[in-house]
Amino acid sequence: MKRFFKNIYLNARFFIGVGFLVFLFILSYLFSGLFVIAQMLFFVFLSLIVVDFILLFKQKGITATRILPEKLSNGDDNPIEISLQNNYNFTSTIKLIDELPFQYQKRDFEIDTKLEKLDSKKITYTLRPLERGEYYFGNLNLYATSPINLISRRFQFGKDAMVPNYPSFLQLKKYMLLAFSNKIFEYGLKKIRRIGHTMEFEQIKDYVQGDDLRNINWKATAKSNRLMVNQYQDERSQPVYSVIDKGRVMKMPFEGLSLLDYAINASLVISNVALKKQDKAGIFSFSRKVENRVVAERRPSQMNTILETLYNLNTDFVESDFSRLYIDVKRNLNQRSLLLLYTNFETLDALYRQLPYLKAIAKNHLLVVIFFENTELQKLTKTTAINTYDIFEKTIAEKFIYEKKLIVNELQKHGIQSILTAPEHLTINTINKYLEIKARGLL
Repeated sequence: MKRFFKNIYLNARFFIGVGFLVFLFILSYLFSGLFVIAQMLFFVFLSLIVVDFILLFKQKGITATRILPEKLSNGDDNPIEISLQNNYNFTSTIKLIDELPFQYQKRDFEIDTKLEKLDSKKITYTLRPLERGEYYFGNLNLYATSPINLISRRFQFGKDAMVPNYPSFLQLKKYMLLAFSNKIFEYGLKKIRRIGHTMEFEQIKDYVQGDDLRNINWKATAKSNRLMVNQYQDERSQPVYSVIDKGRVMKMPFEGLSLLDYAINASLVISNVALKKQDKAGIFSFSRKVENRVVAERRPSQMNTILETLYNLNTDFVESDFSRLYIDVKRNLNQRSLLLLYTNFETLDALYRQLPYLKAIAKNHLLVVIFFENTELQKLTKTTAINTYDIFEKTIAEKFIYEKKLIVNELQKHGIQSILTAPEHLTINTINKYLEIKARGLL
């Protein structure tokens, strides 16, 4: 019985009606002629409550299902669908309150809607998670009213549902689709003219008109008594590693998402692109030590292994040890590899401290240092200075922006490639750099 009454909620009209009746009873006490009218209105009001109660509780009412994805995509808008079914023989007004995971710190999320009699409806809203991990949903609460609208009946569904939040696989799907459409140019990807050759031998075949005469195999021609040429193909199965700095420099947020998570999302996408280009994809991270290692391979399960590893990548954002990174790379990577290093340098001094290790790594591998523009400083330089303090702020902001460009020049001076990018363009710029390296045969 106690649980039954918990599902009854009094609406605003109920309290207005009670207040009006109290007012009439006070008047009837002062003016005895109004007493009969007050009594009649009281019984009418009481009858409406009984009718409203019977309408709401006699029938099955509203059924609802919260349809959650298998996993959420970090930093993206994820659709959450709620399916509603009205089993009443009248139009019902519904207030829907979904108990969102605690990561959102939102306790007033509600949706108002109407359902025609015996009708069904699907409601979709989106959530943008900003932290990897497990997201627990609470109750799905529905408050249904009849056309009388004096009381509400509460329904509860879908308690304690958990959805893991993975690195951005939606972004991965987007770039896979773009790779097969002309829209690829709208997102910054571009074809680059091949200016080098990185070829590996495939087979010896008969000469046909149009074959390069420089590829004639004279020994095979002499043996077979007909022209034979060597056929080559682009060199494939080259190791491509995403190296993620998970130190404190990667803690800085941009639109709620840390630089570390931007790097994780980009690593997932570039690994998939590398596998599609017949290369080997791998990852590892470092701070105090090198961790989360996935050896570069081309197995069918490689992407799933990378996804799970990135999902479980945790850090306390301590100072990163680049000497450990150098020692680990020297010890474990015997084949020349493309290393996409996601880190961040704010000043030249910060770069100079790590430059000896970067130069040592770049001797045996193709190293690309990827770091980030400070978009807040970019915005600050575009504002109009009103007073001396504003001028001072703009000057300091321009100094830091200029220092980032000096970092790019310093890396280039030592033969180290780099990408300086805004966080939102990280994935696109990384893909472009990878395609450029492949096209120029630098690896």
